[in-house]
Amino acid sequence: MPGSRVLACKLVRFVRRHPLLSFLSLLAAAAAGIVALTAFAVWRAAHTDDASRVGHADTILVLGAAQYGGRPSPVFVGRLEQAALLFHENRAGSVIVLGGKLPGDTTTEADAGRQFLVNDGLPPESVFAEPEGNTTFESLRAATAFMRSHGLQSAFLVSDPWHNRRIKRMAGDLGITPYASATWHSAARSVGTRLAGYARETFAYLYYRVVGGD
Repeated sequence: MPGSRVLACKLVRFVRRHPLLSFLSLLAAAAAGIVALTAFAVWRAAHTDDASRVGHADTILVLGAAQYGGRPSPVFVGRLEQAALLFHENRAGSVIVLGGKLPGDTTTEADAGRQFLVNDGLPPESVFAEPEGNTTFESLRAATAFMRSHGLQSAFLVSDPWHNRRIKRMAGDLGITPYASATWHSAARSVGTRLAGYARETFAYLYYRVVGGD
């Protein structure tokens, strides 16, 4: 069509006159596209519960969260309750709680979480604490070593929904066969919380893909 040809000619002239600006505009558009696609992938993973299609895994990994003097925070409790639900449904024969401690803490996230689950009625011999790591990748790397030493390969990963994409990627890169089964009970109380989680995880996932875990 004539109008389309005129527009195409104008675009060609603009590119020839302003090559640097055109390149930067193309680069910005590509970056925006990558962010948008990643955000959609994070959202889709958050709304996918692998436990709906996978009946059993070797173990359940609970990603640590804040704890106060051995008392898990509400967000952490939500994750622990989801892990207990999976265990009671016979989805796995053990639960491994992850997470180290910050300066000034009297106990680790892993130990606080394990104690919560034992107090909640899970058999002590089936609940383990792996109190290593102050980042998600460090915790999953410690979990990988534990699983290998116990002959475990697959795991349900329990965290907040928007973490699903990143933790599955990390766990897979470390050699774990990962299935995400997140909790919505305490982590997503408001629209603002959910939007902040999606935004944060979009860039955290991109950062991991570019930089890696270390």
